Amino acid sequence: MSTNNKKAGFTHEKVETSNFLLIVLTFLVVAVGGLVEIVPLFFQKSTTEPIAGVKPYEPLPLLGRDVYIREGCYNCHSQMIRPFRAETMRYGHYSVAGEFVYDHPFQWGSKRTGPDLHRVGGLYSDEWHRIHLVNPRDVVPESIMPAYPWLENTVVDHTVVAQRMSALRKVGVPYTDEEIAGAEEAVKGKTEMDAVIAYLQGLGTALPK
Repeated sequence: MSTNNKKAGFTHEKVETSNFLLIVLTFLVVAVGGLVEIVPLFFQKSTTEPIAGVKPYEPLPLLGRDVYIREGCYNCHSQMIRPFRAETMRYGHYSVAGEFVYDHPFQWGSKRTGPDLHRVGGLYSDEWHRIHLVNPRDVVPESIMPAYPWLENTVVDHTVVAQRMSALRKVGVPYTDEEIAGAEEAVKGKTEMDAVIAYLQGLGTALPK
């Protein structure tokens, strides 16, 4: 009488010893798990509708946001305050999803070489921001942030802002035809410094500090 110690069928050992099977099953688990977590968010009003006070970016802050991204500011500054006491005591009200519905893409981030900027709007004057961007050490002596003096001498490209707004309208940002038509005139002659400051001054102002 012969004995066969091998288990028949679909076994754990068979999965672990087959690269193809392991890859396929891992992909399926990750895909299903991701869908279960992500899909419901598209049907929750708290994540798809703006909170009171949140409006689409005006032309100048919109161009300032482009400069912010271009200069890699997100590499050192997050824009998401976690709902922990240590965070809210330092930065203000924790971030909520309805504040970011018009951000494409959002700038949450996780790296904080510098402070979180989500509630920086209105905390400092325009002049403070200007001095800080030209030479951060003039206002924060211990700062390791690089200086951005060229922003003050570089005029924004006013010809692209209407295109930006039209593209954003296609993904759900409710810009009107009138707003898009008047966008170029609103930013003509403004510098990149003006644009970045306008962007920073609007961050996180829909909720109390």
